[in-house]
Amino acid sequence: MELKKITENLIKFKTATGNAAEIDKCLEYVTALFGDEAQKFIYRKSNLAPVLLLSNAKGFDFDVLTVGHLDVVPAQDLMFEPRFVENKLFARGALDMKSFAAVGLNSLEYVIKNKLPVKFGVLLSTDEEKGSFGLDSFLKDYPEIKAKIVLDVDVAGDIQKIVAKCKNPVFVKIIAEGLEAHGSTPWEGIDANEKMLNTLANIRKLYPYFSKELQRPQNTWIDTVHFAKIEGGEVANVISNHCEALLDFRLTENSTLEGLEKNLQSCMIEGVRYEIVSSSVPVVMPEDNPFILQYKNLAEKIINHDIEFDYIGGATDSRAFALKGSIVIMHSGTGEGMHASNEYVVWESVEQLAEIQKQFLQKIAENGLTK
Repeated sequence: MELKKITENLIKFKTATGNAAEIDKCLEYVTALFGDEAQKFIYRKSNLAPVLLLSNAKGFDFDVLTVGHLDVVPAQDLMFEPRFVENKLFARGALDMKSFAAVGLNSLEYVIKNKLPVKFGVLLSTDEEKGSFGLDSFLKDYPEIKAKIVLDVDVAGDIQKIVAKCKNPVFVKIIAEGLEAHGSTPWEGIDANEKMLNTLANIRKLYPYFSKELQRPQNTWIDTVHFAKIEGGEVANVISNHCEALLDFRLTENSTLEGLEKNLQSCMIEGVRYEIVSSSVPVVMPEDNPFILQYKNLAEKIINHDIEFDYIGGATDSRAFALKGSIVIMHSGTGEGMHASNEYVVWESVEQLAEIQKQFLQKIAENGLTK
């Protein structure tokens, strides 16, 4: 399997989340790569995005499983034409994360061709950019799926870092109710927008505002929130009787959902309430785990550079496997511009990641999973 060609071909599919036709074409392409050599399973349910599972053996109990996605955020057509500038591959999905999906497929081919005694799978969702609802449904319908080790390649940014911690994303809706009146007589109404502003100000007292324009906090491993969406009012000359806001909290492993709710309740004023839209769990991996250290040592030799552990605020689909007790190794290649018009991946890091995975799988095959 030619890694570069597979990556370029994957990028050419305009698999923006929700583009069912292109996603199906991409899934057809990926499954055809292995002919009859791999086990193939595509999960489909009602209106949910499909999930693809490829493996070298039957069943849902894996030694090693790679987890990622094939969907991307929307982009202009030109961004679906991959282009190399020196050692950088520019395209939508170059960094997030079709190049790393190709790495997983390359690893599966390696396991199959070399007949490694490792039960290995590649799990790829197709709506990760909008919540991974398809994958969540798949995991609920097939609770027996598990893996001793999960290679999470959806933490793009720097091959010289292995992510040891991810925060817990909690999305909260704030609802403010008011009383409609003419804009010229505000004393006859109750402004829901004003109530929302006061409530958000209360929240900011507990969770400060951070921005590139402001000084970076000395410690970034803290709880944060950004006000993702605020909607209130219909026309300029009418007092708003309803306002809603969507808030994106990121909690460290030291905070709880119960603690967040207690804080939120203290911030509410009369006529304002909150709802927890969704919550997850933080992913925290022990940095002295023998398999993580084995992977790290291999990676350092291959890239000829020290690797450090990193903590990130983003969430990944591997959190479901962390809850099942999997050892999650969060590591991918180097690049910048995720979701932006200048998205790129350093191609050398993609090749290095592919070599790291192959050698790690070889070590697992030789030594087993008894550590």
